[in-house]
Amino acid sequence: MNISEKIYTGLCVLFSSLIVLGNLTYKKFVTLQVPFIHSFELSVGAILYPLTFLLTDLIAEFYGKEKANFCVRFAILMNIVTALLLTMMDYLTATSWSQIDDAIFHQVFGSFNIAFIGSIIACYIAQGIDILLYLWIRKLTAGKYLWLRNNGSTAISLFIDTFTVLTFLTIFGVLPAERFHLLLVNSYSWKLSFTICSTPLFYAAVYLINRLLADKSALN
Repeated sequence: MNISEKIYTGLCVLFSSLIVLGNLTYKKFVTLQVPFIHSFELSVGAILYPLTFLLTDLIAEFYGKEKANFCVRFAILMNIVTALLLTMMDYLTATSWSQIDDAIFHQVFGSFNIAFIGSIIACYIAQGIDILLYLWIRKLTAGKYLWLRNNGSTAISLFIDTFTVLTFLTIFGVLPAERFHLLLVNSYSWKLSFTICSTPLFYAAVYLINRLLADKSALN
């Protein structure tokens, strides 16, 4: 496995891990207080979620549309496997001395399948749009303005993703309907702010990958 394949594999694994982590932790809602800016009320699963779009943008930048879409499909497969395993574990009876009994386990993971379906729908649609927009802006600007294609594609895709998954969870009663608009505003505002603030990270990642690939080419 050469350095290019290792980088691609690492990006895919990290992307899949973040997607699974977000789905496993979505039930806990917190208030994030950013001094002098805003108090964001959102799921802990959404805190690092914008990084998934940064990762697919990196893959699209260096490896193209097909490999970026493959990474998304691989993450969806990982979610399917996780959902099936959790369903099996939920049906197993806890021992009398287990620190986590059946009721607690079911309360935490029992609705994972619903979140999983909503997440798959939202992820597949939004990430696909993000990849297309990113490459379209890249072509339109002749490869210039890295910040524009990263932030522009992600800003649109994140709204689609957030709206889709919150709508799905509200319809199925996982989230109270009266909290929908507040959660939509807070969750999207946080994700967009996170994306803008992580622009230097995206530039650093692009620079690092370029250096790694250039050093490998020099050695060859």
